[in-house]
Amino acid sequence: MARRRISAEDGRTALEKVAAGSAGRSELATAVRFTLEELTELAPGNSVEVRVPPFGVTQCVEGPRHTRGTPPNVVETDATTWLALVTGTLGWADAVAAGRIFASGQRADLSGWLPFLPDRM
Repeated sequence: MARRRISAEDGRTALEKVAAGSAGRSELATAVRFTLEELTELAPGNSVEVRVPPFGVTQCVEGPRHTRGTPPNVVETDATTWLALVTGTLGWADAVAAGRIFASGQRADLSGWLPFLPDRM
């Protein structure tokens, strides 16, 4: 289980502000970090590194553990794209096709876990 740093209440509040278009940088950061924590609970493991610069990074998905250097399975995207994927307003395949996600490695397809907070935005 992932170690929680952001309460569910704070995470939901941040997501609501993002959805309403009233989020500042702090709320955007909280929403991203909260959803990365959620992903880690849904897909525990250390084989994929998910990066949403500059706000957060997590490791998830069962499989071989990575400990040094650049991970073999990486997903990287911006905060807006990440939150759209999490909430279902953007599909994985569409985001990849549009070049909004960098995904490398055999385990870097997160479509099986996304969206996990539909109707939040």
